[in-house]
Amino acid sequence: MFTPRKSVTLEKLRRGETVFCFKSNLSCPRALEIAAMNGFECLWVCEEHVANDRSVLESQILAMKSLGADLVVRVARGSYSDLVKPLELDAAGIMVPHVMSADDARAVARNVRFHPVGRRAIDGGNRDGAYCNMDFQEYLRFVNHNRFVIVQIEDVEALEELDAICAVPGIDIIFFGPGDFSQSIGHPGEFDRPEIAAARRRVAEAALRAGKFAGTVGGPDNAAKLIAEGFRFINLGSDVIGLGSYCRELLSRTMKNLTHSIDTAK
Repeated sequence: MFTPRKSVTLEKLRRGETVFCFKSNLSCPRALEIAAMNGFECLWVCEEHVANDRSVLESQILAMKSLGADLVVRVARGSYSDLVKPLELDAAGIMVPHVMSADDARAVARNVRFHPVGRRAIDGGNRDGAYCNMDFQEYLRFVNHNRFVIVQIEDVEALEELDAICAVPGIDIIFFGPGDFSQSIGHPGEFDRPEIAAARRRVAEAALRAGKFAGTVGGPDNAAKLIAEGFRFINLGSDVIGLGSYCRELLSRTMKNLTHSIDTAK
C-alpha cells in the first residue's frame, strides 16, 4: 500500500524546532543532493528568477525525495497553474513572492488549498496524488495538512496589512525578504538600515501572534539573533555563493603560494 511522505519541514516546525534551508540556483539536482547529504533537510529552488524548466524541477524534487529532504519552490507569479504545478510534482512546499495585501494572500490560499480551506483545482493523477493510487478524500486531507505555503513580505506596502495577511488560513510561513524590502524603502542593498531590522522583527511578531511560523534569510553569524526574534525557518546560503567563494579562494591561495615560491627561489 502506498504511503505518501510527510514534510520534514512541517514536522520539525510543529515540534518547535528550527529549520535551516539552503537555496539552489543551479539546474543540476546533484547540487541539491550535495547540500542534502551534508545535513540540509529543506532545499529551496526558484522559478521567479531562475530559468529552469519543469523537467529540471521534476528531477530536483525526485532527488530530494530519494534523500528524505524537502524541496520548496519559489513560484512565478502568474496563473493559478503556476502555483499548483510544483505541488502536483510533489514539491513539499511553495513560496509565493511579493504578497502585497490580505486579498493577495487569500487568493493564494484559495488557489493552493483544497476544500474546506480553498478551491485548488483538483486532478489527483499526478505524483502528489500517487497517480490516483490514493483514496480521493485522503489525498485532499493529506495535501492540505502536509504541504506548506510560504508568502514573502518584501515590500513596505505589505506592512499596512501585515496582521491580516498573517491571519489568512492556509498560509504556514510568513517570510521576510530583506533584499527587495531594502529597495522598496529606497535604500537597495543597505541591509544595516534600522528600518529593515524593525520590519523584520515586526514580521516575526505578527506571524507569531497569528500562530504562523516566521522565516527569513540569515547566516551563521546572526542565526541565534534571528531565532531569539522568533524566526524558525531560516535560509543560510546558496550554491552559487558557495561555488563562487570556493573558486576565488582556490585561485587566491594558488597565486599567493606561487608568489611565495618565486620569492623564495630568488
